[in-house]
Amino acid sequence: MGIVAEDVERVRSATDLVALVSERVALRRVGTQWVGLCPFHGEKTASFSVNGELGVYYCFGCQVRGDAISFLRETEHLDFATAVEVLAARAGVPLRYDDEDHSGGARKRATELTEAMERAVSWYHARLLGAPDAADARRYLRGRGYDSDTVKKYRLGWAPGGWDTLVRGAGVTGELLVATGLAYRNQVERLNDSFRARVLFPIFDAAGRPVGLGGRILPDGSGPKYKNTQATPIYDKSRVLYGLNWAKGAIVQRGQVVVCEGYTDVIGLHRAGVTEAVATCGTALAEGHIKLLTGFSRRIVLAYDADPAGQGAAEHFYDWERRFEAEISVVALPAGADPADLAQRDPGALREAVAQARPYLGFRLERLFAAADLRNPEGRARAAEASLALIAEHPDSLVRDQYLMQVSDRCRLSPEQLRSLSRPAPAGHARPGPGPAQGPVPSRAQSRPAMPRPELEALRLAVHRPDQVAGRLDPALFSSDLARATFAELAGAMTLHGAIESAPPAVADLLGQLAVVDSKEEADDVLRRLVEQAAARALAELRREARSSAPSSSHAELAKRTATVQLQLQALRSVELGPDYEARLAEAERVLLALLLGGPSMAPGTAT
Repeated sequence: MGIVAEDVERVRSATDLVALVSERVALRRVGTQWVGLCPFHGEKTASFSVNGELGVYYCFGCQVRGDAISFLRETEHLDFATAVEVLAARAGVPLRYDDEDHSGGARKRATELTEAMERAVSWYHARLLGAPDAADARRYLRGRGYDSDTVKKYRLGWAPGGWDTLVRGAGVTGELLVATGLAYRNQVERLNDSFRARVLFPIFDAAGRPVGLGGRILPDGSGPKYKNTQATPIYDKSRVLYGLNWAKGAIVQRGQVVVCEGYTDVIGLHRAGVTEAVATCGTALAEGHIKLLTGFSRRIVLAYDADPAGQGAAEHFYDWERRFEAEISVVALPAGADPADLAQRDPGALREAVAQARPYLGFRLERLFAAADLRNPEGRARAAEASLALIAEHPDSLVRDQYLMQVSDRCRLSPEQLRSLSRPAPAGHARPGPGPAQGPVPSRAQSRPAMPRPELEALRLAVHRPDQVAGRLDPALFSSDLARATFAELAGAMTLHGAIESAPPAVADLLGQLAVVDSKEEADDVLRRLVEQAAARALAELRREARSSAPSSSHAELAKRTATVQLQLQALRSVELGPDYEARLAEAERVLLALLLGGPSMAPGTAT
């Protein structure tokens, strides 16, 4: 199930790639192309090139390539369908789905719900900014250090205290209000607002669509301190993280994500400069969160007290590190402080605490040592025993031994003695070796075999000016395996995008390069040289065969074919400019190509 392929192509064609890229990259025109600094890797010299006519981009520095859909996916961290839908809305292209009853219907329903939530978020936000009954809420937020810019950036809102103020004022149908969790039906089937007399923190998905709300009572209010939207078709708290829509760019750029527990913690961290912060929405960190986060960064830093859960949390964390190749660390916050308070009181200390985050096991050991009495042998022995119990929970034997060495130093005990006392890892946790290496990401660059210039230019023409080479190219004209494979993909695909999508990596990479640099040469000149070089290779092969074969009828046939190719090659070279130049050149190419295809001895790629 998915978006109809024809509609995906319509979205690509309707999207102005230069305008889309220009929203993130300063482009300047160079000839028929647009160039700028690559948004996908750091560079000082522009190597990122965009072809607006063909709708493709390519970076000659990091070899990233793609179209409008992939650009939006990479820069906004969206899935394919969401990126297409965003671009379709931008271009005014209606979409159809393969299974309209199921997939299309579900997506339409999700769109209805997010649009209803958007109206409610805007309504609540306007109430906070100007309604008289929100004065206490505005006063409370100012006391927390939230200025007008902060309130507007995070679209904070105010839910009035009335039973059905939103129901009556937001202009959303009762069915949608209930489906989004914004309202509920009481015992007499009347609609009541779900949130009343609370400061509201809208919750957005990674694409920036509102999916839920978190509400906090004012200090003198009654009821639970926090209340969150219940599960709905668009909101699953185990798979949504508050602030990810704002933080995702910083997460990718900084190579880590900071996870905290509350909405105000996220805002405080962002205001302190830790803009890669997100929060769980009234629930513990879950596997769904880890799957979501590791799509942005493998390093996950917890800015809350992760120790009280003890071994249960350790088992989860170590399992997630193994299965998702994640690295979980913990921030050591001052006792009794949360990120929101520390951000307001000492933002520098908060930034430093995040920078000094320790791996989970290291954090737990450091906390244990801080509480232990290491001044006497008995205290050190107790600390060592407790430390070994923590270390034993880790599934990696190499990691366990490294921490055992630290315990040896802190407790003044020999490593050998500690090893004899240490317990093995729990059953089911053992794994061979330390797991996948966490080194730098391999370069996207791929080595490509050398290719004769006429073959490269002919392929450029096939991409940019296919009408000028239509019917005049053949695989036999290419000596390079890569060139022949690239020509085959172009010839067999309906569009350039289709060729790139279906091609093997090396071919797709070459097509990406070709698409952003047009040939500066005339098609006739390129094709003439291409045919000449193919004929020269064929002659070399014919002469080699003639030298290696004994005189016979086949030897005479080789000599005859050699002479014929020589004559036609000479005829091609003798074609001069004139009124019928193009026609005579095309005919000479046609005859010579027919000779090259005349037998197995002429097969491409056999010349020595």
